[in-house]
Amino acid sequence: MTDEGYLVAVKPSARRVSARAGRWVNREGPTRLFDSKPLAREWARACSSAGATVWVQDAPAWAAGDADGYLVGRRFRDAGAERSGQQATITDR
Repeated sequence: MTDEGYLVAVKPSARRVSARAGRWVNREGPTRLFDSKPLAREWARACSSAGATVWVQDAPAWAAGDADGYLVGRRFRDAGAERSGQQATITDR
């Protein structure tokens, strides 16, 4: 952790799934400084939506750069009404 707080680098995956994270990058740049890691996690929760999750992942010790963590994201596909979510057997094909 930096002496000033917890520095988060917003990764492209977070920008793709979160309009809020994308707006931050467009207005303020690709990093955001928080007073603590828990505050960074709160922002990640606020950036998440029903179809996409955004979270803070610690940067590895060997990573280049000043970031203490990364804001990353993932979109979840909706199974939809037409798919039951059950695994098909070979005879179903």
